[in-house]
Amino acid sequence: MTDPRKGVRLALSPARKMVIELLHHAQRVPSLPTMRQLDVSAVAEARARIASPPSWVAIFMRAYALVAEKRPELRRALIPFPYRHLYQHPYSECAILVEREWEGELVVLGARIRGPERMTLTDIHRELRRFKETPVLQVNYFRQILRVGRLPALLRRFIFWHSLYLSGYKRAKRLGTFMMSSLGDLGAEQGHPLTPLTTYFTFGPIGEDGEVTAKIIYDHRVMDDRCVARCLGDLERVLHAEILGELRALRRNVA
Repeated sequence: MTDPRKGVRLALSPARKMVIELLHHAQRVPSLPTMRQLDVSAVAEARARIASPPSWVAIFMRAYALVAEKRPELRRALIPFPYRHLYQHPYSECAILVEREWEGELVVLGARIRGPERMTLTDIHRELRRFKETPVLQVNYFRQILRVGRLPALLRRFIFWHSLYLSGYKRAKRLGTFMMSSLGDLGAEQGHPLTPLTTYFTFGPIGEDGEVTAKIIYDHRVMDDRCVARCLGDLERVLHAEILGELRALRRNVA
């Protein structure tokens, strides 16, 4: 009979084991956050005029990838073997974190969107909806994460080590060039999230005045703070130019 005064032991799920493994490697990265207040009031107004608008995550993902297209530092990674060097990927690979319910537990699973700078907002939004709504085991990325999470700890550690530190190309293909998530829809803002990748992009709630805090957490071994500050400035310009134009065109096409 269970003693009601004592708690219970809960086994770690495969998804939770993968989070622990990810953080183990992320803690080795000397990362710093840089933030900027952005005015997205015009973007918010254009988005509000569309019956089924793309999500803010889709909007910021495409904008960030467009900035990375012109700022190659955002597509670089430090690779320590066989000798320490920087690898630069030809396009962006976004590692997007998605919360799903799996076997009675709310877990965070990762998926990737390849080349969001070459996709439309509608296409990105459609992919994000697929990650949120498709049964977990029908999403290839989720199946891979859960499969690795069931492996012995030493084998999981080796798989991450092999993916992160030997080949820049494999690192980008398997894990992405940047990571992204947001708690803005919950009215919260992340402080200093960790990632083993070069950058982590996040944003807070969109204020009624159209103000939002955008933040880049970056690997200081790969890039410097002034470069990151310029990237945030570029992000605001891209939102006011390419993204705003695409939203207005989308409204005209729908109409």
